[in-house]
Amino acid sequence: MNTPTNLKYSKDHEWVKVEGNVATIGITDFAQSQLGDIVFVDIQTEGEDLEAGEVFGAIEAVKTVADGLMPVSGKVIEVNADLEGAPESVNSDPYGAGWMIKVEMSNPAEVDDLLDAATYEAECCK
Repeated sequence: MNTPTNLKYSKDHEWVKVEGNVATIGITDFAQSQLGDIVFVDIQTEGEDLEAGEVFGAIEAVKTVADGLMPVSGKVIEVNADLEGAPESVNSDPYGAGWMIKVEMSNPAEVDDLLDAATYEAECCK
C-alpha cells in the first residue's frame, strides 16, 4: 500500500495536501483498492462551503458507490475536471492525477486533527 508521508489522512480514507490555505483532497490508495475499478466521479459542490465530515461528492465503482467526505472545512474552489473523462486515474494515481477537489480552508487548524501516514496505516488499514 502506498501512503506518502508528506500528506495528512482522515479516518474516512481521504488524503490532504496542504499548500498555504489550500487543501488538495482525494481518496487514499487503500480506499481505491477497496472500491475496485472506479467508473465515475460525481462532484457537484464547486463553489460551496462545506464543513468537515460533509459529503463533497460520490465515487462510483463497478460494485459500489462511496461518498467523498470533507476532511477539513472550507470552500470547494476547484474540481478535477480530468476525472470526468478518466475516472480510472483515481485507481492508477490516487495521489497525483486522481486528486478530486481543492478547498480554501476556513479553519486550517483542522489539519492538526488529521492523521500522519504511519498512524493512518496503523489505525485504518489493517
